[in-house]
Amino acid sequence: MAGSRVILRRASIDDVPVLERWDLEPHVIACITDDPTATTAFDGTAWTEEIAGASEVSYHLIAEVDGHPIGAMQIIDPQLESTHYWGDVGPNLRAVDIWIGEPDMLGRGYGTEMMTQAVDDAFADPAIVAIIIDPLASNTDAHRFYQRLGFVPVGRQVFGEDDCLVHRLDRASWTAR
Repeated sequence: MAGSRVILRRASIDDVPVLERWDLEPHVIACITDDPTATTAFDGTAWTEEIAGASEVSYHLIAEVDGHPIGAMQIIDPQLESTHYWGDVGPNLRAVDIWIGEPDMLGRGYGTEMMTQAVDDAFADPAIVAIIIDPLASNTDAHRFYQRLGFVPVGRQVFGEDDCLVHRLDRASWTAR
C-alpha cells in the first residue's frame, strides 16, 4: 500500500525493537491509557509473539516515510479476534488502531495518510461494511482526527479499565466523501 509519502507494509520480526521503543514513548502511552502511572503503552505486549502470531484476523502494519519507520497500525476483525476485546459485534467489520511512534513525526499529516490507506484497503473487500475505532474518551484530539476522516461517535464503552468513545465509519460515508 503506497500513499504520496507513507508506505504501509506488514510488520515483521525485524520491527520488534522499534515497536518496543515506541511502547515506551510518553505520547503513545498517553493515547492508549488514562493511567498516570503507566510506563508502557501496550501493557506488557510481547511484541515478538504478537508479530509472529499475525493472521488475517489480526495483524500489524508499519508506516514508513523515506524508508524509516514512523508509526504502526493494527488491523483486526473484531468479531473473530481471539481476545473478544470488542465483545459481541457483528460480522464484516474491521477495527483499526494507529499510533505515530516517532514524536517528531506528529502533526505532519502522516496519520491521515495512514488511516486513508488503511480504510481504502479495508473497503477494497466488498464484504466490509464499516470500520470501528476506540480512542480514549479523554483524547479529544483523536476524536477530532477521526471525525475529520468521517468517523462518527457511536457511544462510550469501557474496555478493561479504559473509558473509550467508540467511533464508526460506514462504507457509504467513506465512498460519498
